[in-house]
Amino acid sequence: MTTHRFKTVLLAACVAGGALGVAASASAQSLDAILEVGKQRTAEARGSQAKIDRLADETRDLLSDYKTVMKQVDGLLVYNGRLERQIANQERRIADIDQSIADAAVIQRQIPPLVVRMLDGLEQFVQLDMPFDLDTRMGNVEAVRSNLDRSDVTSAEAFRQVLELYSIELQYGRGIESYSDTIEVSGVAREVDILRIGRVSLVYQTTDGAETGAWNKQTQTWEALPAGDYAAAVRKGVRIAKKQATIELLNMPIAAPEAK
Repeated sequence: MTTHRFKTVLLAACVAGGALGVAASASAQSLDAILEVGKQRTAEARGSQAKIDRLADETRDLLSDYKTVMKQVDGLLVYNGRLERQIANQERRIADIDQSIADAAVIQRQIPPLVVRMLDGLEQFVQLDMPFDLDTRMGNVEAVRSNLDRSDVTSAEAFRQVLELYSIELQYGRGIESYSDTIEVSGVAREVDILRIGRVSLVYQTTDGAETGAWNKQTQTWEALPAGDYAAAVRKGVRIAKKQATIELLNMPIAAPEAK
């Protein structure tokens, strides 16, 4: 009986030990599997992190490239805007130049008639003005008039020459000069010294100083003056004009202004 129980207990112990062994073996296998899974997950996590790091680096590089490209785009937009404004300005200038060319053609056709009218007016003015340096003044007018038919003289050059004549006539009204000339006084030709003071006074004195006279604008003739009144002044004025005497006040015959 006792032996039977011992055997039974021993058998139970063996069975229990076998079960524990099996359980221990199974636990060891499960632990190894768990550790293996952990290793696999760690390896996968490491791979995923590496992939994430690579994607992050690529994203960072792409963002840097994007910012660089956007800066270039912004610069190109500003540059293109400036070019568009320059092109618009050049187009306006081209339109202005085209209009100027068209206007120049019209002006080119109008210059010759204008020059002719200006010469006619200047010639008439010289004829009605005081008779000083008539040969020179009328010769200048005729010289410019003859240039109008020359093929080598442009309209612009002819216009410039006419303006120069007008400028010379303007200077006559601001200066003083003296020169020798032959004039007709009371139907007699006389050798005289002419004294011109601007366009205010034009007087003469014979070379011997015996006779002094002035140009009368109203009668358009030379008229003798009382020798005692102006002879010395005219003689002094001739010397001043020739730079032989210093400038001083002179008592000269001047026509009174006409009432209008």
